[in-house]
Amino acid sequence: MSDVHHPLEPLDGRQLRTFITLAKTGSFTQAGRELSVTQSAVSHAMKALERDIGCRLFDRLGKKVHLTPAGEHFLHHAERIVGAMTQARTTMGHLEKWGQTHLRIGASAEASQHILPSVLQEVLRNFPQILLTIEPCDDAGAKDLLEGRRIDLALTLRPEANGAMQFEPVFSDELALFVGPDHPWVRAGHVARADLESQPFLRCCKGSRTDRLIDAYFKHENITLNSAVEVGSMEAVKTLATLGVGVGVLPPWVARRELREGSLAMFPLGKRKLKRYWGILHPSDLPLTLAQDAFLRSCRERCEALGLADSGAAASDRGSHDGGSTAGASALPPLHA
Repeated sequence: MSDVHHPLEPLDGRQLRTFITLAKTGSFTQAGRELSVTQSAVSHAMKALERDIGCRLFDRLGKKVHLTPAGEHFLHHAERIVGAMTQARTTMGHLEKWGQTHLRIGASAEASQHILPSVLQEVLRNFPQILLTIEPCDDAGAKDLLEGRRIDLALTLRPEANGAMQFEPVFSDELALFVGPDHPWVRAGHVARADLESQPFLRCCKGSRTDRLIDAYFKHENITLNSAVEVGSMEAVKTLATLGVGVGVLPPWVARRELREGSLAMFPLGKRKLKRYWGILHPSDLPLTLAQDAFLRSCRERCEALGLADSGAAASDRGSHDGGSTAGASALPPLHA
């Protein structure tokens, strides 16, 4: 047998499977039958494998073949290699299926409650076999989940720095003041600027992006808020404001029902608007799948139906600043000096 071999060349997976089958059956004929190939093909494969690794693997005794000591040693390696190859193929198959049938979305509790239900309904209508997972998170958590590849997309505020993420604008909203129906502002029909600092304010998710935007907004206006209660959700802010506990700062789309029923009243923050810009955040190195693109389009359609989608959402991604002034008259009642 030739001593010439090529240790750097990869072993042939079909030859390894043939070797394992022949080792177990001890017969070229039986091995060929199990592999659906001819006896000659088995023989040629074994000769090529022995040539590649540079040693004899089988001894022939009549019609049966037996492993040599080298063959027995090589069998352990071959089984591990083929096992790893099979596992890799299975895993990649699952990943491919997972990517096609599983859409993992990060979103805030408010977005999950007020925006996503009809969006998910539309996605499921177009992709009936898909599995949808909604991961509750704020904007900071969404970026962490995306970077860890634990979610595919996030409906979130525009990040201060995109990094390795792509931001697809969807809508913008404007924060406003919310109070219960018995609040003096409701009877007066306006908000006096001098009255703001004396009001108990309901602070939502202290340290969050929105909380920081609100804080920066009032600091710019030289107004110091009296934070009376700190809560962990906008739903809690709404409930407490309805009961007259304090004043909340919210986007109108989370309080549509309360405004319609009259259990909350809304007033503008001031002459300057405090706008936030929302969109779909996803890894920039991965193109959107059909299901992900459908989710993005459904989000835009839903927000348009809610009256949220506007040109400002797209324009914001070209250089506008969160919390900055925007031109045009507010549709909310005026704030009085």
